[in-house]
Amino acid sequence: MKKYDAVFILDEHLVEDHGNLFAEELSNFLKSLGAEIETVKNMGHRQFTYEIKKRKAGIYWNLIFSLNPAKIADIKDKYRLDERIIRYRIFDYISPGKNTIVQDI
Repeated sequence: MKKYDAVFILDEHLVEDHGNLFAEELSNFLKSLGAEIETVKNMGHRQFTYEIKKRKAGIYWNLIFSLNPAKIADIKDKYRLDERIIRYRIFDYISPGKNTIVQDI
């Protein structure tokens, strides 16, 4: 299993309660794939520097989890067309303090 750091930006108009239900749904989906979830953190509402899909702001969620690398495609397949998500990225996890570049998956 490999450790990952994921960031999901949610459309504030399409999610209720600041995305808590979405985060719970995502956590349950990851667990069903065999993931070990370390943290699920609401990073709050933030303004964008430029518009993304005609939106000026979004709700950020950060997840750190361990998962078999072959299962990452399942996450992408499930959430790539989800209208609640403005954008998401899954990175290889690099522990804080190391001077290495985080790689986008």
